[in-house]
Amino acid sequence: MSDADDPSNDEPPTEGLTVAEPLSRAIGERYLTYALSTIMHRALPDARDGLKPVHRRILFAMRELRLSSTGGFRKSAKIAGDVMGNYHPHGDAAIYDAMARLAQDFNVRYPLVDGQGNFGNIDGDSPAASRYTEARLTALAEVLMEGLAENAVDFRPNYDGTLEEPVVMPAAFPNLLANGSSGIAVGMATNIPPHNLDELITGCQAMLKDPAISTADLVAHVPGPDFPTGGILVEPRETILETYATGRGAFRLRARWEREELGRGNWQIVVTEIPYQVQKSKLIEKLAEVIETKKVPLLADVRDESAEDVRIVLEPRARTVDPDMLMGMLFRNSDLEIRFSLNMNVLIDGRVPKVCGLKEVLEAFLKHRREVLRRRSEHRIQKIDHRLEVLEGFIIAYLNLDRVIDIIRYDSDPKLALMRESWGRSFPKAMSEKDYVTPAPGEGELTEVQAEAILNMRLRSLRRLEEIELRKERDDLMAERAGLADLLGSEKLQWRRIGEELEEIRRKFGKDTAIGARRTAFADAGEVEEVPFEAMIEREPITVICSRMGWIRAMKGHVDLTVEQKFKDGDGPRFAFHAETTDKILILAENGRFYTLLGANLPGGRGMGEPLRLMVDLPNDTGMTDMILFRAGVKYLIASTAGDGFVVPAEELVAQTKTGKQVLTVRDGVKAALCRPVTGDHVAVVGENRKLLVFALSELPEMARGKGVRLQKYKDGGLSDAITFAFGQGLSWKDPAGRTRSETDLSEWLGARAGAGKMAPRGFPRDNRFA
Repeated sequence: MSDADDPSNDEPPTEGLTVAEPLSRAIGERYLTYALSTIMHRALPDARDGLKPVHRRILFAMRELRLSSTGGFRKSAKIAGDVMGNYHPHGDAAIYDAMARLAQDFNVRYPLVDGQGNFGNIDGDSPAASRYTEARLTALAEVLMEGLAENAVDFRPNYDGTLEEPVVMPAAFPNLLANGSSGIAVGMATNIPPHNLDELITGCQAMLKDPAISTADLVAHVPGPDFPTGGILVEPRETILETYATGRGAFRLRARWEREELGRGNWQIVVTEIPYQVQKSKLIEKLAEVIETKKVPLLADVRDESAEDVRIVLEPRARTVDPDMLMGMLFRNSDLEIRFSLNMNVLIDGRVPKVCGLKEVLEAFLKHRREVLRRRSEHRIQKIDHRLEVLEGFIIAYLNLDRVIDIIRYDSDPKLALMRESWGRSFPKAMSEKDYVTPAPGEGELTEVQAEAILNMRLRSLRRLEEIELRKERDDLMAERAGLADLLGSEKLQWRRIGEELEEIRRKFGKDTAIGARRTAFADAGEVEEVPFEAMIEREPITVICSRMGWIRAMKGHVDLTVEQKFKDGDGPRFAFHAETTDKILILAENGRFYTLLGANLPGGRGMGEPLRLMVDLPNDTGMTDMILFRAGVKYLIASTAGDGFVVPAEELVAQTKTGKQVLTVRDGVKAALCRPVTGDHVAVVGENRKLLVFALSELPEMARGKGVRLQKYKDGGLSDAITFAFGQGLSWKDPAGRTRSETDLSEWLGARAGAGKMAPRGFPRDNRFA
């Protein structure tokens, strides 16, 4: 019975049918495939050559176009098109952006592409369109690919199988650390700063001498990153050592600046180098914002006088300003100082993503170089063997020249005849003429390769001088082959050769060359004296006015608060008090958050002011409860409409950000009701039901934040007002007629905290307010 007749084969075909599977498994499998593709083929660099696939394909395509460092340029559009069509089937814009970055000397420490035209600048301007720019390889890029034609690395089919591309570059220098890399994959990312090539080679040489070298000793040779834009590294050595040991950390990088004298005691600060990857135009905008918001009052003006070089001029407000203090404030409030993160997450052997330390990355590079050396040596031996075989045939032909000529002239199949002929003399690969021994019958025949080479030989080569040159070439090749065989058989010789190759790279691109000199310096961060922000502001009296709708302004001087001010239509006065430019103004919102403004930062009083919500992140549906001046050492009683409250020090009310600081916790439907300075020894609380309760201040806890404790119990309504006072002096308030009334005997209303209280005394204000 045939297979077709077998009943067990009667299963329906599955091709073209829909297969059901759980959604979680289907999504998981596909997302895992996407994640692996992103990690291995897009975002993470290879530890061996420091390149991502797109950069590797760009360089290889430019090599195939023969765009050498000494040759002519080609249009970037042509290069991007070849990369996209042959190796990288993605958007040409993305390919051009990647190529442009390799040409930007402010982004790449050792550019791999030599660009001609507008390839962007440090201000953040984008490169010109690819049809306007041209490019070619740099000498370092050629060094990176040296050995591709010598079977130094594996090749794989391109995306459509019509061509081949290298899996990894031979990489004659540690490009991963020299140029750095950054990328965001799925669930992981990488960020590696650039380093000095001369120092990296010194570190590699130290590892070749002592493979067990410690990270601390290695950091002595590779002290830290070397950014293309220079700057000053102020990270402590202990932190750098830990960062390089773990592969994770950060480096503090500052701008380089100097004091420039202007004569007559005047001076200005000139910034000549800015931190890596900081756009100069945005830095200028940030400095201008710092001046406008008066975050650094010592700074009066900023100008960009840059041409080819960076030159940012900072003018102090007065010549008596300490420049170190001014720069210290700017380092804290602008991108003149940044923290560059290091996350050395790379692909080991092109397959396994791993966070590596400095030593592990250099070990991966050296291991790769040894493999490249071995493969190139084996390839060279194969070439030598082939050439020696041809040379042996040539020498036999010269020793039997007349017979060879006869065969070629008269034989119908000279190639076959040459191969069948038993020659009188032959010289095996390892034998010279003096070692010649007459071969036995059947020996001395030419191989097909030798016969083909003899037939292709030119007549002009049939001279005695050519025979002498062939013998010399044979001897030289045999000596070279013996040396390569020794190299392949000795690990020590291999490491020595790698060290020599690295020294050759150092000679061409080391610290004594224009491109190799270290650009980033090291310095101690120093301790800038912490000066209170208010101390740097000129102290002047102001009058703070805030409307019901939240428009705030500061009028110069202490204006009479009884004078009527102008407000927008439908608006009116809410808060008005005297203050100074150095004062901090605390704003309590209905949501229980405190916001902080500086008097010097308030808008002027010529107009209607500015909305408070533009200065702090106050929600649109949240109103203001109170506005007070910060006074150190003062304590405040804060309470909610539900009757909960506590005592809080003023220092706990100051917010450091625009989002404010949550101090009083309120639930839905409850609002912050009041904020009163604490004086005296008792608390008086009145509810919306006009019941008054007096209890000892000691019953209230002092807290930094929270809901607080119950002040007064209510059946209906909530808290109207609360105040602290000295019990011996009694309680005072103003009656509807404006006369001050007081109640000294408060025994009727005295009780324990959280009590219901009793009806307020006769003449108590109808709005249930003490003031």
